[in-house]
Amino acid sequence: QVQLVESGGGLVQAGGSLRLSCAAPGRTFSNYAMGWFRQAPGKEREFVAAISWSGGTTYYADSVKGRFTISRDNAKNTMYLQMISLKPEDTAIYYCAASSSRTSWYLGRLRDFDSWGQGTQVTVAS
Repeated sequence: QVQLVESGGGLVQAGGSLRLSCAAPGRTFSNYAMGWFRQAPGKEREFVAAISWSGGTTYYADSVKGRFTISRDNAKNTMYLQMISLKPEDTAIYYCAASSSRTSWYLGRLRDFDSWGQGTQVTVAS
């Protein structure tokens, strides 16, 4: 497993932007595909985006396509989620996660991710 620490959450007005970061101390960061998930109050945790080990392949939930961009910097052991045109329905706790799977990391399933961060709150005011 890998330790993950999210940051960058906060309160923003609808239409605004935020960038989340996920730091993964250690030398094994590039061995993992990475993903972002979110959980709104009273709802199940859902897939947001995922990125391959090199960063060359990305996947997004339909609800965030065109507004969110996932990226990673393996030299800094850090993953990012740039969010623009935020909507109140984007309000949730955002979690980063690491997957050691070579075959199913892109499917957006929670069970394919081995390690999770503690989450960072994103609140979008209308």
